[in-house]
Amino acid sequence: MIELKDIRKSFGKLEVLSGISMKIPKGSIVGLVGANGAGKTTLFRSIAGIEQCEGEILVEKECLPIGLLLSNPEYLTKMTAQEYLTFMCKARKIEEFDCKEANIFDLPLSSYASIFSTGMKKKLALTALLMQKNQFYILDEPFSGVDFESNLIINLIIRKIKEAGKTILISSHILSSLTDICDEIHFLKDGNIERSTQKSDFKDLKESMDKFEFDEKVKKFKF
Repeated sequence: MIELKDIRKSFGKLEVLSGISMKIPKGSIVGLVGANGAGKTTLFRSIAGIEQCEGEILVEKECLPIGLLLSNPEYLTKMTAQEYLTFMCKARKIEEFDCKEANIFDLPLSSYASIFSTGMKKKLALTALLMQKNQFYILDEPFSGVDFESNLIINLIIRKIKEAGKTILISSHILSSLTDICDEIHFLKDGNIERSTQKSDFKDLKESMDKFEFDEKVKKFKF
């Protein structure tokens, strides 16, 4: 179980997270959906310990270690993809690994990771997290910027992670990318959880978001 209690984060006078409280059961896939700027990335970075925040983040031992996939991974300029995978494994004291066997996305491992496209960088970072054998995966926009075939592979990977009894927190600004795989979805707006929905009510969530978030914006436009 991972539990967040009244998580708050501000940058100067700008409050980005305004008291987030939620529970993420072990072995579940929990989605976080919201527009760009809603606070998804800041919340993820706070859970992973990259950002300092107010409130409590409680993580049971069984949900450690944590692997964070950033929406825009960055790499050292002279580090090859294989060197990056090796570094990430050794950082977790994993000595036995095979980069070529783990190369699910058929990435050019001898090339510098810094020159990869956005999608390739994301696939490399996800490969490293899988090789680290994490127990809790935080995936920030894993489907964004990735080709159709890779999206299918990532979807399958997420399902396999759950089958292994591991936990996933995943975000997207597109609701449809989460409804097929998540057990629960939280709608984040302006730093607050506006609505939490179980799988049986995902259809109602979509209709609600369409009606209140997008329909009004379209109506205001003069065609």
